[in-house]
Amino acid sequence: MDSRTSRRLWLGGGALTVGAGIALFRTMPSFFWKQLQEDFTRIPAPPPLTPNPADWPDKGLHAAWLGHSTVLLKIDGFTVLTDPVFHKWIGVDLKFATVGMKRLVAAALPIEKLPKVDLILSSHAHMDHLDLKTMRDLESPQTEVVMARSTSDLIRAGNYARVQEVGWGEVVKAGPASIRGLQVNHWGARMRTDTYRGYNGYSLTVGRWKILFAGDTADTDAFRVQRQGDVDLAIFPIGAYDPWIHAHCNPEQAWRMSNEFGAEHILSVHHQTFRLSREGKTEPMERILNAAGNSEKRIVAREIGSEFSVS
Repeated sequence: MDSRTSRRLWLGGGALTVGAGIALFRTMPSFFWKQLQEDFTRIPAPPPLTPNPADWPDKGLHAAWLGHSTVLLKIDGFTVLTDPVFHKWIGVDLKFATVGMKRLVAAALPIEKLPKVDLILSSHAHMDHLDLKTMRDLESPQTEVVMARSTSDLIRAGNYARVQEVGWGEVVKAGPASIRGLQVNHWGARMRTDTYRGYNGYSLTVGRWKILFAGDTADTDAFRVQRQGDVDLAIFPIGAYDPWIHAHCNPEQAWRMSNEFGAEHILSVHHQTFRLSREGKTEPMERILNAAGNSEKRIVAREIGSEFSVS
């Protein structure tokens, strides 16, 4: 192997050969390249709302949707961040640039305005869910991380208090939280060839509060099968289904699966932030509200930056 083919493009804790990187880019659909050209000149819109977690008391369940699948939770004083992605671009980090997708809307909070994060929940290694730049920015000896199987090698695990990998049905503890890995209908490979990587949803219990973070999923009966009582809040994806319905549920399916898991309130994520598919920006929210009908008040935090609290 000559020196050119042995050079590596480093992706945080992992690495990708140049040849593999080129192969990955060649597989991207045509609309990806058209969007990439548009993205270089487009400036992400400001978030419609800005949450203020400093006002959240240490009792009760509080949540703010920060964009895409990133939700900030405070549960009786314990702070959790799901699938954190804060930078303008997601994709392959070439050091001098990131090749991938650009945000449509900026994150509702910059990283420097986050409260101390006790726990990061990482559902899987896809670049719109596990952003390595963000994970480096969040490194702290006070923060624990729970991740899917065979994904912790991508981050600098030694710079966190503790990193635990979880498989389906397995339970780990982090502070006062009990976290159970859930089966979902998705896949975990980050670079197409690393198909050994896991992918999870999570049920999270802190005191009397129970939360579902579904990660990414297509339609499945797994939530009905894995239900263990009711949950106070389900964080569920509703976007990127056209044409990727084999990998991402549509809003009606998300509504049904949330109910099958016993959710009282539903916070819909995975829409409005990146242009990952063909459906319109507002279509996913419109469809899940329509599916909810007279129960639409159960759909909370409907805009990026919006908050939800219950005590």
